[in-house]
Amino acid sequence: MDLQAIVPVLPALGWAVHGGLLSRRLASARRDPLTGLHTRTGWTTRAQRLITRSPHALAVLIDLDDFKAVNDTYGHNAGDAVLTATAARLTAWCDRHGIAVRLGGDEFAALVTDPTATPGLPALRSALHRPVPYAGRLLPVSASVGACHLADLPVPTLTNALSAADAAMYTAKGHGRRNTER
Repeated sequence: MDLQAIVPVLPALGWAVHGGLLSRRLASARRDPLTGLHTRTGWTTRAQRLITRSPHALAVLIDLDDFKAVNDTYGHNAGDAVLTATAARLTAWCDRHGIAVRLGGDEFAALVTDPTATPGLPALRSALHRPVPYAGRLLPVSASVGACHLADLPVPTLTNALSAADAAMYTAKGHGRRNTER
């Protein structure tokens, strides 16, 4: 083995390995470790790109109702089960037509590029209100959902859509839990 031929290649090999590791770390930083959903930063970048190509997109905001009670009554692992189930249900509802995010805590959002390709907001509400199986029991779950069609906005930006969806979500909360407004 010719050592003089290998020595010049070692730094390039080291940088290639380092680059691969860094790339994997960045990719995992863009995902919520509990739910596997995008984190806010990665989702926002993708959602803004999708909006420019999808003028009829739908922005959805979800807030789990009384989530603290689940943690306090059944423990944090039960709360994690509810968060994971919520993420899976939202992802299934979006299917290939949107992207979902865990904004933090018990708040989620999605941007759907083709709302007609989803089962619709009533189906999302129904899915989010199904009890979550955990440790031999069914945990109660409810959520408030707000939505905004970008086409309904004078200036269809992600910020405006999320603000309108947030207002709709709080209107739903004002009508009691387990409501959906759009």
